[in-house]
Parts: sequence; C-alpha cells; structure tokens
Amino acid sequence: MERLASTHERLAERLARILTKLNIGYQLRAAELAAEFQVSTRTIERDFDRLGSYLPLLQDQQKRYYLDPSYLGRFKLQDIHTFAQLSGISELYPALDMSFIRELLDNRASLVFSAKGYNFEDATQYAEHFKVLTASIQKRQQIALFYRDQIRIVKPYRLIHHMGNWYLAAVRKQELRVYRLGRIEKIICQQRFSQFEHDQAVLQQLKDEDGIWFGHKKQEVILSVHPEVAIYFKQRRIFPEQRILDESETGRLLISCQIRHQKELNPLVRYWIPYLKIVKPEYLQQELDDSLQGYLKVSQ
Repeated sequence: MERLASTHERLAERLARILTKLNIGYQLRAAELAAEFQVSTRTIERDFDRLGSYLPLLQDQQKRYYLDPSYLGRFKLQDIHTFAQLSGISELYPALDMSFIRELLDNRASLVFSAKGYNFEDATQYAEHFKVLTASIQKRQQIALFYRDQIRIVKPYRLIHHMGNWYLAAVRKQELRVYRLGRIEKIICQQRFSQFEHDQAVLQQLKDEDGIWFGHKKQEVILSVHPEVAIYFKQRRIFPEQRILDESETGRLLISCQIRHQKELNPLVRYWIPYLKIVKPEYLQQELDDSLQGYLKVSQ
C-alpha cells in the first residue's frame, strides 16, 4: 500500500508540474519530460492523453505540446481540484502538499500573466507573440518591438488581459507602459539586447493596479449610488480602490474611487446609468452628459 501511495503521489505531482508548465506558456516534448521525471516516454504520452481530455492542448509539427494561447495563465488552484474530480483521480491528490500546488499555479503564473476584466480575447492570432514574450519575461531579456511604425526597446514584465484585449506591460525609458498585442507588428530578440533585474517598485505597481494606465497620476472621484443598486456596491468593489464614504437613511451611498484615466471610469458609470452619478469632480459628469447627449442626437 505504501508503494501504491508513493506512485499516486508521483503521478499527482507530475501532472501538476506539467499543467503548470503549460499554464505559463511552455512547449513540451514527451522525451524531455520523460527524462525530467525519470519515467518512460509512453507514460508521459498517457499523461498528455489524460490532460488533453479536459484541456485545449495543441501540438506542433515538432510534436511539442502546448496550451491554446487564449487559456494561458488562467488555471488556478481550484482547477487542479476540478481536474482531479473530472479525470477520476481525485483520490491521488490528498497525498500531495496542496501548498506546493498553490505556489506553482498561482505564483509562477502570476510572474508572467495578469487578467484584468471578465472576457478573454481570442488570442490564437498572437500565438507567436505569446511564445516569444513569455520566454523573454521569464529570462528577463530586453526585446525590441516594432510598434506603431517605431522600434522600441523595452524590458518586458507581464502579459495583461484588460477589457477584452491583451497587452504587454514593459518598462521603457524608466517608465512602465503598456503595448497592445494587436498593434505589435514584430518582436525582435537578439543576443546584443541585455538582460535586466526586476525593479521592485514596478512589480508592486503591477500587483496593486486594477487597470493598465500606469503612466498617469491617480485622481479621486466621488460618486452617488442609488439605494436600489447600493447592495451591489456594498458586496464587492466595482470601481478601482472603491471606498464607501457614507450611507444615508434612505440607503443612498457616497463612494470614492481612484482612477488614472477616464477610460477606467466612463464605461462603469455608463453601465450603471441611471443609478449612478459623478459628484466630484463635476466636470467629469458634465463631459459624460455631453457625450450621452451627442449619442442621442446621432441615434435619432
């Protein structure tokens, strides 16, 4: 029984490590994994068969397995539990230290990917970009981007999904910026581009920010929330760095948030019309009213 438990534990750990590698963009060969885990190539192929039944696995002409790019960075600890249940091997996982799994899936993936928003863009068109950028981020290797008709040498930090689009967060000229993948025409990786050390302030900013407007100063915005929808704002944070300042006897809320750009604010306010109003600064509400009036004139 002890030998069986040990076999189960090794299988669970192996599947977790393979899933983690796939999750952060590795392209895997069965022979290389067989050598790493000291098992047969056929054993690894069976592992891929098991994983492929529940994951969008792809294989290139060199017989390397990789994850559909639109799923990169999306698997978390709970997905391991779900996979275990679906694949019929849930009895294998209690023997494995789940803190180890959590570190692999949550921490390592977060070193490459961030997801900000709800719906994932179909990223299959960026498959080559993902491959190159993932490797550059992991190696901390500077790259050159051909972006909006200019060459820009950058230090890549993260791939971020935000409001329907994928972006590269990178430092250029000592400033954290974002580059939309759809506008990156070419990525150049050369030996002459030096490696770099992570700036801890940049890492903290990437961790703390809800949006992608890194080059803009924060601005406080105060909003009034109608009692009919107040419960939603009390249950969860809808706006960036949202705080409840006051609640009236009628249930109306006064909330504050911090934004770096109006594009963070306006879509959310529009979504909650007519239950939300910008109190301060007043010009933001006026600009929103003007834009809505303009829309109504055009649509008539």
